[in-house]
Amino acid sequence: MKIAFTYNLQLSTAEEEAEFDRPETIQAIADAFKRLGHQVELVEVSGPASRIVARLEALKPQLVFNTAEGRFGRYREAFYPGLFDQLSLPYTGSDAYVCTLTLDKQMTKMAVAAHGIPTPGWQFVDDLNNWQMPDLKFPVIVKPNFEGSSKGITQDSIVEQPENLRAKIDDMLQRYPTGLIVEEYIDGKDVTVPFLELASPKTGGVLPAAEYQFTLRPEDTRKYNIYDFTLKQVDYNAVSVKAPADLTKKQATEIADLSRKIYSILGIRDLGRIDYRVTPTGDVYFIEVNALPSLEPGASIYLSAELANLKTMDAVLNAVLRSAARRQGIEEIKARNRRRYRVGLTYNLKRIKAQQAGDDDSEAEYDAWSTVEAIGNAIESYGYEVVYLEATPELPTILPASQLDFVFNIAEGIQGRNRESQVPAILELLDIPYTGSDPATLSITLDKALSKKILTQAGIPNPEFFVMRTGKDRLPKQVNYPMLLKPVAEGSSKGVMGANVVENEEQLREMAARLIEKYKQPVLVEQYLPGREFTLGLLGEVRPKVLPPMEIVYVTNQEKFPVYTFEHKLAESSDIRYDVPAQVEVKLQKQLERVARGAFIALGCRDVARIDLRLDQNGKAHFIECNPLPGLTPGWSDLCLIAQGAGIDYRTLVGEIMAPAIRRLREKEKQALRSQS
Repeated sequence: MKIAFTYNLQLSTAEEEAEFDRPETIQAIADAFKRLGHQVELVEVSGPASRIVARLEALKPQLVFNTAEGRFGRYREAFYPGLFDQLSLPYTGSDAYVCTLTLDKQMTKMAVAAHGIPTPGWQFVDDLNNWQMPDLKFPVIVKPNFEGSSKGITQDSIVEQPENLRAKIDDMLQRYPTGLIVEEYIDGKDVTVPFLELASPKTGGVLPAAEYQFTLRPEDTRKYNIYDFTLKQVDYNAVSVKAPADLTKKQATEIADLSRKIYSILGIRDLGRIDYRVTPTGDVYFIEVNALPSLEPGASIYLSAELANLKTMDAVLNAVLRSAARRQGIEEIKARNRRRYRVGLTYNLKRIKAQQAGDDDSEAEYDAWSTVEAIGNAIESYGYEVVYLEATPELPTILPASQLDFVFNIAEGIQGRNRESQVPAILELLDIPYTGSDPATLSITLDKALSKKILTQAGIPNPEFFVMRTGKDRLPKQVNYPMLLKPVAEGSSKGVMGANVVENEEQLREMAARLIEKYKQPVLVEQYLPGREFTLGLLGEVRPKVLPPMEIVYVTNQEKFPVYTFEHKLAESSDIRYDVPAQVEVKLQKQLERVARGAFIALGCRDVARIDLRLDQNGKAHFIECNPLPGLTPGWSDLCLIAQGAGIDYRTLVGEIMAPAIRRLREKEKQALRSQS
């Protein structure tokens, strides 16, 4: 079976990513599916919905295995099941309505309490203007109403005295304005009851209860025995799960009966988890339910399932797949009939390899055969046929006879400042869909001065710049040295060396004349920015997904004006290192993403691009340049390193770039059918 595995990847310990899946969890689940004989396609869902839709439509999975939590809003867990329904894609887990209900602690408590389920007294608060002191037993615990994974819960969440409650609510509403639950604190232990719909017919899918146990450090003097955010996300090694839970036979029976009733009331499907508090005297209270329970190795669902004779992660995940398939009438799934696309791979082959600055760099932007082959193998892994097409002057005569469905284009072109647009222009003439940006964007972005003019008009921060065509040009009245010089229409840092940073007019004119002579084109002169340097990858069409930034770190500090040079891109260097994802504060990351996304959109980029940014002396991000045909050498090219840091393997990266082109191809096919009818 072809499975699309949709998830949010946790890249940091920041609270907003607390509910996301760790890389090792993603890998463990994917490996289990492969052992079960399924084809697995990884689909990380962060970013615009249009990108996710294009990816899923390109993949055409037979089933979606969903653990995606969403990033923002009260309905975030419901978004993806709702999207799958609109796309008519079968998926695992509960539907959008149930995910909305279970994320809302207030609504869930109301639903189960109406059926006689014991739950602590509570009050929902989203506004203090008309708030009144609740008639609750103190102490109480204050927690976000629309969050999971213990987000917002600390030892300080428990309020012992009524006079301190309003201040606590006021503080929490600043962080969680959508609303809070003020709930009577129940002294006791945390007991959890996982659910696998097909695992145990006798119990209606309810698995034996498990309990959380904490092994705290001696210096940890916490007063309340709660599974708070620190234990869940930071000191998680201090938490262990015991299954079965240490309960009396009466308690175990009561909890199982309550769980069957709750899962039925709420309409949970395939898998889930209910959390209870059990008091020292044996009273049981419902706390909350999770329709997207943790599936990380060692989670309670695996330990409880083992007691139901599902001994491995593979067996548990297989039960989820079987449940979803049976429920949606696809238990016996056969491979869908799908036309095998014939994909042209257009490229320029590197035959001259520069070893150092000063060598012949005329083919520096071209690709080695190993890179071309790696891309071709990735395309073939999706079941497509690859036709290798070197972008020589004979290409226009070869393309019409190649019978291609679409083209994966990495060709740089032969010569001229419009060279990167040559192959896409031919493909448009022949009405063949292709990956990447169109000819206009490729021409504009190759001309650094032209692209900077467009971005300046769009309000994207740029260093001050001007163009020199002879080296003897009249200079602007004010030149803010130091200035950096580079050929105006080259890529791969061609012509960029440490000596390109000049501090006076004499150096400026000398370097300009030298570069103009060598590259037979004007020179861009821009203000040198002394701050940190980053490069960001973007994937998608109109609203792209921005991958986490990569920082180019200058290690030695020997250069007065460090620059990411041509030689750095030829071979490994001890002078620099790549931090990916970059270690940046949230505010700076958002600024980097905003500038990169703004540049991508303003320049009309499509499918993929890599954008370089640098900070000025005040820490403000400025656009440096855009590469809409970024290198794809596995394990080496900047975009590939960025993707790895974002949890995207090479094959998936190629699939991400292809997906919008496949969407455009299918739209073209639909239009052809409509015109015939």
